[in-house]
Amino acid sequence: MSVQQESPAEPLSTPVDGVEVLGALSPSRAGDFLTCPLLYRFRTIDRLPEPPSPDAVRGTVVHKVLEDLFDLPAAQRTPQQARDMLLPAWEALVAAEPELTGMFDEGAGPDIASWLTSCRSVLDRYFTLEDPTRLEPAERELYVETLLESRLLLRGFVDRIDIAPDGAIRVVDYKTGRAPGELFEAKALFQMKFYALVIWRTRGVVPAMLQLVYLGSGEMLRYVPDEADLRATERKVEAIWGAIRQAQDSGDWRPSPSKLCSWCAHQALCPAYGGTPPELPVRDAQPEDLTVEPGLLTVRSSPPTAPPVSDH
Repeated sequence: MSVQQESPAEPLSTPVDGVEVLGALSPSRAGDFLTCPLLYRFRTIDRLPEPPSPDAVRGTVVHKVLEDLFDLPAAQRTPQQARDMLLPAWEALVAAEPELTGMFDEGAGPDIASWLTSCRSVLDRYFTLEDPTRLEPAERELYVETLLESRLLLRGFVDRIDIAPDGAIRVVDYKTGRAPGELFEAKALFQMKFYALVIWRTRGVVPAMLQLVYLGSGEMLRYVPDEADLRATERKVEAIWGAIRQAQDSGDWRPSPSKLCSWCAHQALCPAYGGTPPELPVRDAQPEDLTVEPGLLTVRSSPPTAPPVSDH
């Protein structure tokens, strides 16, 4: 069975009142377009289903364990406790999405025992990178959004926000894969700068640090942004949106073949591999991920920026 690609932001997005909004964009959909415009089309416009991926589902389960770990008293945030939380998190996910068990059908992928072992290994590695007994996150799995002056709505989910006593903000994202090489660091940081831009626009504070935690390889990537970074990110996001609208108006969603194609669920439909995309759907409105309904958008502000956050 396949999983329909839907925007989890849709039910949380705050409607916008009295403004003709261009559309909404998340870092994942922006990343899709930068990787391959045709992939963006398949996921956002055609909304083609995709089979569940063991790697992606591992990420979902591990994220859930790390989110719930901080509900416990600090002294209980141990590697064994995280291991004990893994199976209940997986069972809860399967109860909500029973089709996920199809990943382990005979011959379709890894066996469930080895997959759960890989999840435990990733969780164990987290404790070599951070000491959760010394952390008290301000927010976890936080939905954020902001409306730019260009009337483009940015939105997404942040894994964790730490706020120091002096108000300094650290934005943290967990990745269950390996850290990218130097040539791909900029792409990895784009998502974090996207979130930093949204936080800056809504809270009036430039985050003191952006931190990517790579649980697959046991590495950290840290970056200290400034206003110039975030203004450049805003220009880049608006340029991506302009390119998306141009492709939408022209119907030219061309593929961008790369090594990532081997991971694509839609390769059979790609012209680069001899496939034929489906006919473009006829819609009166923009794709769901790009649509904003009438209503009210509230933007809040916070104190000025502060020094970097410590783990204490």
